Amino acid sequence: TSGREYDCRQRKIWGFETGPLWGGYCEVTHLPEVNVVKIPDNVSYDSAAAASMTLLTSWHMLVGRAKIQPGQLVLIMGGGSGVGNYGIQIAKLFGCTVIATASPDKLDKLLELGSDYAIDHRKDDWHKQVRDISKKIPKPFGDTPGVDVIFEHIGGSHWNKELTLLKYGATIVTTGATTGYDAKTDLRHIFFKGINILGSTQGTRSELEQALYWMSQGKIKSVIDSVYSFEQAAEAHTKMLTGKGLFGKILMKP
Repeated sequence: TSGREYDCRQRKIWGFETGPLWGGYCEVTHLPEVNVVKIPDNVSYDSAAAASMTLLTSWHMLVGRAKIQPGQLVLIMGGGSGVGNYGIQIAKLFGCTVIATASPDKLDKLLELGSDYAIDHRKDDWHKQVRDISKKIPKPFGDTPGVDVIFEHIGGSHWNKELTLLKYGATIVTTGATTGYDAKTDLRHIFFKGINILGSTQGTRSELEQALYWMSQGKIKSVIDSVYSFEQAAEAHTKMLTGKGLFGKILMKP
């Protein structure tokens, strides 16, 4: 009732943790009325479906948890992912300078989404490229070099490299660990620079409504890679598993 639905001890992901037959793989489903959010008139069903989970997650990370401010330098890790696509757009909506990372074949698309810089995070020295960019940006403003906010969901071997990029008093907000959750942490970066490490998962109903409002204003868009029918479910899942040529969300429609 305080608006922090994501902290509820009895929270459930509808469809994933309920059922049987209460999920989205059906022509008709049902859920509590309080969970229903109205889609703005000029947002399509496809765009809303693509946005519902990942847009909410990204908005909660950057706005709800990290509380981004205009003029900040924001690093979006995995900008080619579903949450990364929206992370770039949200940071730009708030007037931030954005560096986004992805595999080489997706870098141009990150720039098309609005990222100011795009870095190949498969290179061993990707973090050095980010640091070089951060040194160039603050000079006209007399600011301290470094990243203000890191949008993190990769984990694994990138974690300590990310910590080295943060300026004093900066923030890293994490919602996943796609390359491994058992990351070793160099504590010196945390206590010496006063870094804030924030966890984030899902978000609130009001945050989803805020994000959908900006989608209705044309400031945020859903990136849809492809649309499949239920009969093509195996093909859709295979594409997701391989990730080959995938950029944006995969939709399945009855």
